[in-house]
Amino acid sequence: MAGVSAPFQIDWASRSSLRGPSEKTLGNLIRALRERFAPDSLGISITYVDDRGMKKLNREHRGKNETTDVLSFPTEAGKGEFPHLGDLVISLPVAEGMAKKLGVSRRREVETLVIHGFLHLCGYDHEKDNGEMMALQSQLETELLGEEPLPMTLKRGRKSGSKVKVLKDGTRKVVTGRAAASLSRKAEERKAKQAKKVKDAKAAKKRAETKAGKKTGKKAATKVRAVKPIVLGKVEGEAKRGPGRPRKGEARPAGVVRKVVRRKVPSLRSPVIA
Repeated sequence: MAGVSAPFQIDWASRSSLRGPSEKTLGNLIRALRERFAPDSLGISITYVDDRGMKKLNREHRGKNETTDVLSFPTEAGKGEFPHLGDLVISLPVAEGMAKKLGVSRRREVETLVIHGFLHLCGYDHEKDNGEMMALQSQLETELLGEEPLPMTLKRGRKSGSKVKVLKDGTRKVVTGRAAASLSRKAEERKAKQAKKVKDAKAAKKRAETKAGKKTGKKAATKVRAVKPIVLGKVEGEAKRGPGRPRKGEARPAGVVRKVVRRKVPSLRSPVIA
């Protein structure tokens, strides 16, 4: 029917061992984003993966051999082609880990990732702008979700030189300027202190080993070494022989007297039988 636009399609896929929010949970959010930023698009794909699959995609498409939270793959539909907006790939293990740190549900973290990835599909880039995308994302979380924006992780477009500070209540806050410099200085001091501690421990161990070696050397020097008596006329390795006639061509040792053994001659008489 003329004047009736085709319905917006959301394709879902999961290659993760974890369970992610479905269209029942995220459908209204995605449609609201589409009506505001991409009214002419008729479709989007959302895929959940584990860290292994995300690491592979991140390495192939961005040259980074590490996992990440969300990747966006925009689609440029030609004339006459289906106006598909693009694909969002979300790592549920990363979302789960971040949700635990922030004390929120996995669904709440995935909502932030969907908004973040959707803006990338629409051409926004926080790595090139002056903070416009991140400001818009915070505004959308407040308007569309009715909740406070979640703090972003380190890889989502922080200003150069900024640091993440963990407050006493466990929340994380991005700081810049003197506060960031103070965090860097304290981190370097802790690192130097730890290195000194390790160095001192190695030096103490070496001193203990040296001291123990000196004591062992003194004991060895005072120990009386037993000396075996030297037997004159005996050649080492020679089998022991009793006195008797020397071998042919062998001189009799000096001082050795030949012992003559006299045998008794048996009597020729027959024994007397009583």
